[in-house]
Amino acid sequence: MTTAYGTILYFSLCGGVLAALLLSLNRYLAPCLRIEPALVPFESGQAPDVHAWHQYHARFFGFALVFILFDMEMVFMYPWAVVFLEEGVKALAEMGIFIAILVIGILYAWREKAFEWD
Repeated sequence: MTTAYGTILYFSLCGGVLAALLLSLNRYLAPCLRIEPALVPFESGQAPDVHAWHQYHARFFGFALVFILFDMEMVFMYPWAVVFLEEGVKALAEMGIFIAILVIGILYAWREKAFEWD
């Protein structure tokens, strides 16, 4: 019984020592550039114009939700296309209803001007 606990203790200690060794080697052997351009976050090769905690307009989130609507449409259309020939007219009617609901959502988003980006 004690040998089982001894084995667990041995492997735990070996794992801890190995983790500490590898972390210390990484700290001392990795190249570290402490120059100002390396410390500034950037996107597309340009310095940021605003702070990272900048708030986005609510219209962006509406646009993202409309994108998710279209994305989910494709997720449900693929399995339908796979079983379409087996199901026949029933599958065609169900997909017609599904697309009609999505078209209503698109028309609503269009009426609410979710596609306009000012």
